[in-house]
Amino acid sequence: MSAHQVHHRTTTVRGHEVYYREAGPADAPVLLLLHGFPTSSHMFRDLIPLLADTYRVIAPDHIGFGRSATPETAGFRYTFDELAAVTEEFTEQLGLKEYALYIQDYGAPIGLRLALAHPDRVTAIVTQNGNAYEEGLGERAWAPVRALIEERTPATEAAVREIYTLEGITWQYLHGVPEEFLDLVSPDAYEHDAARLARPGQAEIQLDLISDYGANFALYPAFQEYFRTSGVPLLAVWGAHDEIFVPAGALAFLRDLPRAEVHLLPTGHFALETHAGQIAGLMRDFLGRHLPTA
Repeated sequence: MSAHQVHHRTTTVRGHEVYYREAGPADAPVLLLLHGFPTSSHMFRDLIPLLADTYRVIAPDHIGFGRSATPETAGFRYTFDELAAVTEEFTEQLGLKEYALYIQDYGAPIGLRLALAHPDRVTAIVTQNGNAYEEGLGERAWAPVRALIEERTPATEAAVREIYTLEGITWQYLHGVPEEFLDLVSPDAYEHDAARLARPGQAEIQLDLISDYGANFALYPAFQEYFRTSGVPLLAVWGAHDEIFVPAGALAFLRDLPRAEVHLLPTGHFALETHAGQIAGLMRDFLGRHLPTA
């Protein structure tokens, strides 16, 4: 079989099925791709084949998302600590001793928790609209979430529920995308996400997780200290028109990692929808200078 072929696999972590996509040579340096809200490893469908000739690329669906298990909130704690713990055990089950991280949106606080726990395992970080700084938070987009974090009531929940309707998800995909690139965004992407989040129990799952986002704000100083002390190679490839995680969040990495490489791309939150080829090229150049070859 060609190394470019993507394999669709599952494993069981803490009694829950975790679905993941994998491609590339078994002995190649590992790239661990961690998706954001409201999507799944489906967001990497174009990127994985562009890297799989050189790297072992692995992209899991977080618990509660995509094709992974969606246990009820009564039996699973939907917090970022818990999702990070599951991801850590997932990497250990697959025998991943070292890996470069690709982090986007929710994938950032999950992946950076792995880096805090095991800095020796993280060989490099690619952050694509994956935030770790207060200045990266778009004021308007985060207002309803901050209100929910401050006090969870029917009123604050109602405002946040709009985020994961089909209309809210479509906005996340299309906002900030220039007219010339709009027809590159596949409707399958946001319709796929909306269908997954319309399943029974998803409203409670997503509200629990969004309510926990304040725990990520609290860890920002620790993430930043990790950057300073580790000097981890970091590439930021950022949709410059994103109103959720704004470009100031990309530039902020330079404060703690002066040698970080930052590229602002003329697109929105889901930059892979329009710029997968360019991002793959930037990653090949960056990782080629920082990772060993197979």
